Amino acid sequence: MKALRIRQYGGSEVLEIVADAPQPVPGKGQVLVRVQAASINPIDWKVRQGYLKDQVPLTMPATLGGDFVGVMANAGDSDFTVGERIYGYASLLAGGSGSFAEYAAAGAGNAARAPEKATPHEAGALPLVGASAIQALEGHLKLQRGQTILIHGGGGGIGSLAIQLAKAIGAYVVTTATGDDLAYARSLGADEVIDYKSQSFETTGKKYDAVFDTVGGQTTAKSFQVLKRRGTLVSMLGADEQLATQHGVTAIAQFTRVTTDVLNRLRDLVDGGRLKIRIAGTFPLDQAKQAFDLAEHGHAKGKVVLDLNA
Repeated sequence: MKALRIRQYGGSEVLEIVADAPQPVPGKGQVLVRVQAASINPIDWKVRQGYLKDQVPLTMPATLGGDFVGVMANAGDSDFTVGERIYGYASLLAGGSGSFAEYAAAGAGNAARAPEKATPHEAGALPLVGASAIQALEGHLKLQRGQTILIHGGGGGIGSLAIQLAKAIGAYVVTTATGDDLAYARSLGADEVIDYKSQSFETTGKKYDAVFDTVGGQTTAKSFQVLKRRGTLVSMLGADEQLATQHGVTAIAQFTRVTTDVLNRLRDLVDGGRLKIRIAGTFPLDQAKQAFDLAEHGHAKGKVVLDLNA
């Protein structure tokens, strides 16, 4: 089968299209999927660059990719049916075989039936970013109707879904963005949009019940200043417990888990018209280097998707 693999860590130059990669054999608790589309997430180029090689060393050659949508080829002992369309997460970091390939093995607990009202490109772009938004807002923050939330990075893949989810819950949503993303964030339903290039969010005088941070660095540190007492901050890039104690709030560093339950919730939101995802571009697997360069360096407006049917 055709697959996108690496034999060593490095930049996009280490990406190889292999025409005769072995088809993965699903293990216990796994399913085999014929992949239709798979999207690139920041974790994919961080794995490629070797940022996680000390924590999770890869056996080379390694197939990259996590997000996928495809047709069930071998359902194993799961409740799925051969021939139905499923989506989920098949990253090597989650025990899968990597999704940037014509076939991928994934844990049955990391997959679910795909949304009916999403195209293959859209469904293949949803799992990790969608799970991140749901886990943060509904799992960690337990956001409620009428509460106020500040979402950093409202134009990004996770942030844009978090805006829509927060509005579906009934929260008052303020987000940070800049450029074209200001109008985009408003179109998603954000009640207020702060241009972070011209205004500091911490100087507006507003206090929030919750903050969801997808940016990190000083943005995370300054976010403690705008939380109400006993408020909660969830960050995708780590959180400072000392600052949390100092400000009398809760801080949670999120590591996203893509599970069947979360994917089912995500599917219901998409099919109910509550969530939409923006696609920046689609590429055949043979153009994976260009796709990675756009996702990693091109300031893509939305998710970058590899089309395995092209």
